[in-house]
Amino acid sequence: MTSRAAPKPLISHRRGTGEMLVLKTFLLVPFAALLVAVPLVWGWGMTWIDLALAAAFYVFATLGVTVGYHRYFTHGAFKASRPLRVVLAIAGSMAVQGSVIFWVASHRRHHAFADREGDPHSPWLFGTSPAALLRGFWHAHMGWMFGREVTNADRFAPDLVADGDLRWVNRYFWLWITLSLALPAALGGLLSWSWWGVVTAFFWAGLVRIAFLHHVSWSVNSICHLIGERPFASRDKAANFWPLALLSMGESWHNSHHADPTCARHGVLRGQVDVSARVIRTFEQLGWATDVRWPRAERLAAKRA
Repeated sequence: MTSRAAPKPLISHRRGTGEMLVLKTFLLVPFAALLVAVPLVWGWGMTWIDLALAAAFYVFATLGVTVGYHRYFTHGAFKASRPLRVVLAIAGSMAVQGSVIFWVASHRRHHAFADREGDPHSPWLFGTSPAALLRGFWHAHMGWMFGREVTNADRFAPDLVADGDLRWVNRYFWLWITLSLALPAALGGLLSWSWWGVVTAFFWAGLVRIAFLHHVSWSVNSICHLIGERPFASRDKAANFWPLALLSMGESWHNSHHADPTCARHGVLRGQVDVSARVIRTFEQLGWATDVRWPRAERLAAKRA
């Protein structure tokens, strides 16, 4: 009888000191910019150019994560044409939350062990006391990213590792980060025709926008596993948290998602705004996306808690 091969380990390697320094820089510098944003707005504000650029790059990068990294690459909620596939990977990279292969491997691991030992960012790993949940909130929100362990992509994302286009996008993650900061600055300078426009656009549409997007995304990991409504049965504590629905482009309908992970729409109940699902519908109508896994009434009924 042939023995069954042992599963690949959860962790592929541990980050070195240099990699940790780069990681902390890209996490903490935008966060510092966000902290000083309020007194800066109070003191001299931002221009309409800064605001417009921040909004445009926020939407582009957020949809890169929600439609691309999450619903497409992680869960296969639809099939995409090759150009769309590459654009979604680049757009997600410009959110500066990690390269496409790293992000997908980490998130598939999260679903495999949701709110159990092995989940990289569950807020429930330390217990249920107030102190444990406070520690868990920090860990789920951003603390887990400061760890040295890296999820094994060969185990959790072998399809992406085998894809030449995605290996190329992954390899040049540094370039997409650079563009995420440089493009708003360049456009700010051109539109205002001033060097000061370069500086303010870099700050607001670059650093602050990235930090704000970070915390909206991270809140799905933390808040949406602690509080909210749970209309559907799932194996974990994922919950729907409506205040984040618009900013997260529909990702905060998290209970619905964990109940049916491969569904292209997360906001499946009446009144649940899901911008990402609308974008996927548009891609489908344009012929760029096919085999979209839309919610089915009988499946939803079977999942009701």
